[in-house]
Amino acid sequence: MSQHQLLDSLNHRDLWVRTDSAAELGDGVMACLLMPAEFRQAQAHFPILFRRDQASGAFSAIALFGFDNGENLFLEGGHWDAGYKPLAQAVQPFLIGRSADGQPGGQVHVDLDSPRILRGGPENTDGEALFDAAGKPSPYLDLIAQRLGDLDAAYRASADFFAALVRHDLLEPFTIDVPLIDGSNNSLVGFHIVNEDRLQALDADALADLHGAGHLMPLFMAVASVAQFSELVARKNRRIAGG
Repeated sequence: MSQHQLLDSLNHRDLWVRTDSAAELGDGVMACLLMPAEFRQAQAHFPILFRRDQASGAFSAIALFGFDNGENLFLEGGHWDAGYKPLAQAVQPFLIGRSADGQPGGQVHVDLDSPRILRGGPENTDGEALFDAAGKPSPYLDLIAQRLGDLDAAYRASADFFAALVRHDLLEPFTIDVPLIDGSNNSLVGFHIVNEDRLQALDADALADLHGAGHLMPLFMAVASVAQFSELVARKNRRIAGG
């Protein structure tokens, strides 16, 4: 369940937020939404895959954290064991809201039912305050607002990127079977990756179209990210070996 409210200093001055990483705090997910603007940072840590919404047919991208539902191999002893945390995961338990009167710009909303939410005051030293004693936004809340703005802008820009992938027929279905040290196999089905042969075969006009729109860099980053599968498998095997 969720209880989303517009964040304000009058009603939420006593809110603190846990910033550590744990499955019980909402990080127990095998993947999260990833924006093309993040591909450069993400490709050094996670495989980047694409999935198609069955209802709309639209594509989106994800950063892969594990092979089973609820499995996040980047959770290590209460911290995030990677040099980057995708924005969609990093902003929790906050989200972007819109004003009822249609005014432009986003609003910071908070999910009060999130396990990250703490109430009380300075004794919550394992979290970050959202407001100071005078009701002004804390540096942490300023950071969250910036991340939400970045996520919103990246999401709005992503439609052109995915449309270009479809226009140039650059995605192909992807299935992988991962043999593990305990003799079991993990399978991934229902995803897509960039077809490298089609990407390399693009003519000058198509390359100019992609480059001019700023799509070539995230495309190359998505291709490069596939190399992270070997490290993800190694993480899985270390978990198995460690019990």
